[in-house]
Amino acid sequence: MTTVGILGGGQLARMLALSGAPLGLRFLVMDNVADACAGQFAPMVVGDYRDETTLAEFASRVDVATFDFENVPSESAQWLSERVQVFPNPRALATAQDRLAEKTLFQKLGIPVPPFAAIDTREQLDAAIAQIGTPCILKTRRLGYDGKGQFRIKTTADADAAWDALGAQASKVGLILEGFVHFERELSVVAVRGRDGEFRTWPLTENWHVDGVLSASLAPARVDSALAQVAYEHARKLGEALDYVGVFALELFCRDGELLANELAPRVHNSGHWTIEGSETSQFQNHLRAVLGLPLGDTRMVGLACMLNWIGEMPSATPVLAEPGGHWHDYGKLPRAGRKVGHATVRADSAQALATSLQRVGEGLGRQAQVDPVIAALARS
Repeated sequence: MTTVGILGGGQLARMLALSGAPLGLRFLVMDNVADACAGQFAPMVVGDYRDETTLAEFASRVDVATFDFENVPSESAQWLSERVQVFPNPRALATAQDRLAEKTLFQKLGIPVPPFAAIDTREQLDAAIAQIGTPCILKTRRLGYDGKGQFRIKTTADADAAWDALGAQASKVGLILEGFVHFERELSVVAVRGRDGEFRTWPLTENWHVDGVLSASLAPARVDSALAQVAYEHARKLGEALDYVGVFALELFCRDGELLANELAPRVHNSGHWTIEGSETSQFQNHLRAVLGLPLGDTRMVGLACMLNWIGEMPSATPVLAEPGGHWHDYGKLPRAGRKVGHATVRADSAQALATSLQRVGEGLGRQAQVDPVIAALARS
């Protein structure tokens, strides 16, 4: 029986293990905390990702390894890859971990991006603000996610506060300044590439964020097919350039009919959670198929789907489960401010039916503000 090793023990590892059970797979999770939620469903090795003794134990017990999150040290991934097959490859992981390397690759491949500049000193920050203009965003090059490690600069007067907030990180993880994009929509392509180079995408997804954290996703996004095709081709270029194996997400801004790349996530992705019930093959099972060299599954949709993210604490499941297409996912985490603790997916056969279901869910949970943007997007159908 094949054992898949997963570096990282959060909800993504948990859902990978659940989706792999029908394939007869076993799993071993490695995390640096003993109460990681994937440990409720799979054996777990606890230790620092940089500890070679722990990594060696992990490697000795698995047939292939993959990742639950992108901040696993790329050096550890490289060390591991010399002892067991690792997908996606360490180079893809390292590229996605560094916003400057990521944006540079986008540019090289002809994928449009907002203006950006590497920042190592306060003088470079002032020069870059003058060149890029305001508003702009100062970010750490590494270790930032869900809006963390960022400072929005609205005017040049904010430069002091931005440097006070993040300047100390310049010598540790590096900084990058990016032009702010006044976008109409946030979109994502969730794609999968097999060991043999076979490439598939799920339908383009539209996303809404609150305080930098995903709040809701709608699939398929209400965009024309030509724009969706451009997004798919951007993802294909990335997959081929990185010799990527597995699922990844390309996050995009849509502005005046143009797509600008925001970032690459080298893993199964929050905006693809709807695929569990909303597509023929979920992102989780296709990721496992890819890393094991199995045929990829069909990514076509089953109806329309909306994913609602639960942050901080779980609401009542009743309004969602009362819907014919309502599906509930509790990650088994303790409540904590800003923490992703679960999600729900609501599926329907038409835009009107999905909007009606979401209206009832929003009213039942007292979360109308969370569902209203999705309902408005469905009305554009």
